[in-house]
Amino acid sequence: MIDKNLLGTWIRRFLLEYLVGERNLSRNTQASYRDTLTLLLPFASKRTGVAIDKMTVDDLSVVRQFLDYLERKRHCTGVTRNQRLGTIHSLARFIGRNAIHAGQAD
Repeated sequence: MIDKNLLGTWIRRFLLEYLVGERNLSRNTQASYRDTLTLLLPFASKRTGVAIDKMTVDDLSVVRQFLDYLERKRHCTGVTRNQRLGTIHSLARFIGRNAIHAGQAD
């Protein structure tokens, strides 16, 4: 049985179904979203102490810390920080919208 809370499944669906299938975003935009997640997941894993492949949606509760990290440690501008936040918002909306439908299928 697949755990619907595991983040890996949601990330895969977000990148393939949503960005490519539903939104048909440009390759550069898809790469930007992917890059955000490439930074976020290891950061969240380290902060929560949970391996990336075991992370759940709840393990992304470190978003504010991640945004602070982008500004302070990676010296990203506010524009870049907000772009990364937009990606996280899109992922959260995707999960929220689709989790409701997944729950109805049970």
